[in-house]
Amino acid sequence: MIDEVDKTCNNQVFLHFLGLLRSKYLDQNEGRDASFYSVILAGVVDIKNIKIVMEQKGLIVREENEGSNNSPWNIAADFEVDMSFSPTDIVTMLKDYEDDHNTGMDISAVAEEIYIYTSGYPFLVSRICQHIDRKLGKDWTAGGVQAAVKILLTEKNTLFDDMSKNLENYDGLREFTRSILIDGELKKYQTDNPIVDFGIMFGYFKNKNGQIAISNRIFEIRMTNYFISKNESDFTQKRITGVLKEEIVIDGKFDMALCIKKFAQHYYELFSSKDEIFYERHGRLLFLSYLQPLINGKGFYHIEAQTRNTKRMDIIVDYGTDQFIVELKLWKGESKHEDAYEQLLGYMDSKNADTGYLLTFDFSKKPKAHKPQWVDLKGKRIFDVII
Repeated sequence: MIDEVDKTCNNQVFLHFLGLLRSKYLDQNEGRDASFYSVILAGVVDIKNIKIVMEQKGLIVREENEGSNNSPWNIAADFEVDMSFSPTDIVTMLKDYEDDHNTGMDISAVAEEIYIYTSGYPFLVSRICQHIDRKLGKDWTAGGVQAAVKILLTEKNTLFDDMSKNLENYDGLREFTRSILIDGELKKYQTDNPIVDFGIMFGYFKNKNGQIAISNRIFEIRMTNYFISKNESDFTQKRITGVLKEEIVIDGKFDMALCIKKFAQHYYELFSSKDEIFYERHGRLLFLSYLQPLINGKGFYHIEAQTRNTKRMDIIVDYGTDQFIVELKLWKGESKHEDAYEQLLGYMDSKNADTGYLLTFDFSKKPKAHKPQWVDLKGKRIFDVII
């Protein structure tokens, strides 16, 4: 068993070893030699994609008409074991912990909350539990899990370092991921696509009803934050976050209505001269860029996958003990705007929320002036802003 194979893929000793294995395997079939029963090569990069990695690193130059996928030898077998934890696996782990510490936790509820954020990704599951145990006074509640997630989202570790490096180094993967997360594009789960295969190999993509989805909520937030940071670099001359956090947070409470109003003001000041293509590509990202530093440290947000599309995106913001539902929408006329109220009300019902926020981008050639307003519908309140 050889670890970190992908980091030694261009080492001559390693390549010589692979050649030796192949020769022994073939000679064994002819009865001239004996070989290993099995050899395990452990690494992040699938061996059939090693050539892609070496090319990206400038270690090799692909010849004309040469394929990008290959295996150093032709006897490799796929490893098809699912390494992620199921909710039952997390429950079992927490039961063992509870037997030792007697915290009185609701094991099923805590396991479910951990799974919501991690989808069973082993490192993330273990890290959340570690933070609860060591940094959060053994707060084994749903709130404790969320507090651990906040810590995890801001920390530096090898997993997140590799993620940012991969997004930085592989242009196709970066743009493909951005189109899903930020632009709301739906992509088919088609492993014949080398970019999809690459994202699956790194553990970033999963199959959700035949569509590509980011494999877990924590990866989704970290990746979105990566694109926000890139967006800030792109707009250094027009930095939109021109509001002090103290204006939005009063007595420890986040004022989402004021945040959206301030965003609308800055949006008009800085980007009113941009064209429709700019708005459609950057409007949502600008709002996330505006929001992220205001909630950083005390809260976090995630984008609901089931509502992400080119016309609609629901953002859930957790700040302290408060949760805010913000729907971002493209203006498609008055009747469609009424439909947006109903969509948001339905989503608010699913979250047992009485208050929601609707931020609509109007790209029409002759947009009407709209003032921010509170709308009362079916016993609930929606703060409606159109820019």
